[in-house]
Amino acid sequence: MVPLCYCRFLDRLQLRELKDSLIIFCTDVFSAMLIRATGQNLRLAYLFSLESLDLVKQIEVSEILSSGDIAALIYLWNPFTIVACVGLSTSPVENMAVILCLYGACSRLIPLAAFGWVIATHLSLYPAILIIPVIFLLGCGPDAPPRKLFLQRHQQEEVLNQSKLPLGFSWRPIIHFAFWALLWSVYVLVLCGISLKQFGGIWEMFKSTYGFILTVEDLSPNIGVLWYFFAEVFDFFRNFFLIVFHVNIIFMILPLAIRLCHRPCFLAFVYIAIFSMLKSYPSVGDSALYLGLLGWFVNELADMQFSFFLFCGYFGVSLLSPVMHNLWIWRGTGNANFYFATAMVYACLQIILVVEGVSAMLNHDRKLRNLTTGKPRDAKS
Repeated sequence: MVPLCYCRFLDRLQLRELKDSLIIFCTDVFSAMLIRATGQNLRLAYLFSLESLDLVKQIEVSEILSSGDIAALIYLWNPFTIVACVGLSTSPVENMAVILCLYGACSRLIPLAAFGWVIATHLSLYPAILIIPVIFLLGCGPDAPPRKLFLQRHQQEEVLNQSKLPLGFSWRPIIHFAFWALLWSVYVLVLCGISLKQFGGIWEMFKSTYGFILTVEDLSPNIGVLWYFFAEVFDFFRNFFLIVFHVNIIFMILPLAIRLCHRPCFLAFVYIAIFSMLKSYPSVGDSALYLGLLGWFVNELADMQFSFFLFCGYFGVSLLSPVMHNLWIWRGTGNANFYFATAMVYACLQIILVVEGVSAMLNHDRKLRNLTTGKPRDAKS
């Protein structure tokens, strides 16, 4: 017979897991609501841009999909989101902080945007680079075609209507954001210092969190590629390749920011997809986030190439990755190359998604430019 105390322990454990699952599920639902609200703001900004460029007749408004609803559904019913929820991962909390930051910046709720950015950076180092799209969002407003396109349009009409021009860059909300970010950072650090006083203080926390991320000490298999690479590389070259992999993310920040400064939300999506691919310890929750944010741009990316190929690729990796992991780790009938092959395919799919997504967005801007100037509709010109 099973002891009564053991049965009570199992009941308490199951109840605790149920509560944790419910909390994670509520977090995902709240994140989906924020994604929907932000998507609606982006759709309104997109319609305003078409009206300002007098392109409402060329592009049927009825054909413009509700990007907020689509993005929320993709995020909430994404298999990656469901897996992260069932697995009691903390990635939904990190995703909620990132979404909260973007929602606050898009809605001009500066204290909320600063709070989301500070918490997201506190939980994971990589969202710190989202400060750039947040600055563009606060300084210029939501995504819109390039400002010079509006100027060209109104120069043709020989009438400059300021109400139809996008807002110019403003430093005032950015200074406001910096103040609130500093305030929230001090608040979080003080709380961490008080709670971790007997465990070594804040410096020990930085060493165990950010230091752990940057040094890649744990080489347990995951869906990334760094664990396999650093398991094979010689220790003499380890520090060199650590610098290469981390600096690789930094090198992509400036060129993308210059080219996509007029589309800060899409720039945030690109940044999230890049550091989800190159971060030290990626998870399926990272993929759930950027795939959900991809739904914001269903209208602009309608002509993106290899969409069906990417869908089939993600579906295949989702099925093969746990199978290969089981064959290698649990059954012992495979080796590391089995699982690493799926990780490589997964990384290649993310590269294709980013490249084709950026290309489709730039082609969409060219299409709007050609419609505005009356040139033939050649997206490649």
